[in-house]
Amino acid sequence: MTRITTPFDAKTTAAEILAGIDLSGRRIIVTGGASGIGLETVRALRGAGAEVTVATRNPAGGERALDLGDLASVRSFVAGWSGPVHAIVANAGIMALPTRQVAANGWELQLATNFLGHFALITGLHDNLRQAGGARVVTVSSGAQLREPFDFDDPHFERRPYDPWAAYAQSKTADVLLAVAIARRWAADGITANSFEPGYVHTNLQRHIDDDAKRAIGMMDDEGNLLTPDYFTTPEQGAATSVLLAASPLMDGVTGRFFSHDNQEAEVVPGGPDVMTGVAAWSVDPAAADRLWDHAREASGG
Repeated sequence: MTRITTPFDAKTTAAEILAGIDLSGRRIIVTGGASGIGLETVRALRGAGAEVTVATRNPAGGERALDLGDLASVRSFVAGWSGPVHAIVANAGIMALPTRQVAANGWELQLATNFLGHFALITGLHDNLRQAGGARVVTVSSGAQLREPFDFDDPHFERRPYDPWAAYAQSKTADVLLAVAIARRWAADGITANSFEPGYVHTNLQRHIDDDAKRAIGMMDDEGNLLTPDYFTTPEQGAATSVLLAASPLMDGVTGRFFSHDNQEAEVVPGGPDVMTGVAAWSVDPAAADRLWDHAREASGG
């Protein structure tokens, strides 16, 4: 299968991706769209004429309540939606919680929020996506998916020691597998699904990372000041791949793929602690995607 390339790069902004594109009449949901790359995704989509619904845990004016860690909240959001959905950008997430926390259903909280809540939202709106004709699903993953496969034996760290980064990495692997599963199941409905990693961007997502870890990756100096290394991108650049997959005509019919923050499809590679680029083979494994889909369907009651 030929890898997909685009004329863009890691410094392209979301607005540049959509330059000259008219999204009038498109209805798009962006979770976690009140800050960070989610906010820039919303701005670019609205700037191109789309009707964007921002779904967030603590809604302000013009936003709708959605707590992805609470399946009852997800069901309420779905029940309150009517009409077609042309795209869902599953952007919201939490990262590296220092201690193990669980959602009301007993799932480890990062996995419940980053993956299961989005699964319930997307599957709950399946008919609405189908109504749109040519709808798209975008799951925001991370380079962390290169670190951990999904652990079907102990996904909630009930027996193995809890590790904040392993839990986060597993949830981001699950996000890629979700896109793979949708691509396998919903093609006949005209629905495509892809995932991507936005690279390193300063956002609220890093609020749980301790200062020593920030210094280790070069994003903080010894005095506690935030730094922006050359390999970081701005939120406007980090959102570029999000809107590329959600709305660019270049992605018409593209499904089941993983893109890097340079707006190019990533190479499938073996995962591991020393692998820095690409998408792990375990993240795009069809058998794992199918197994996780069944697991999530049972857990969400869908």
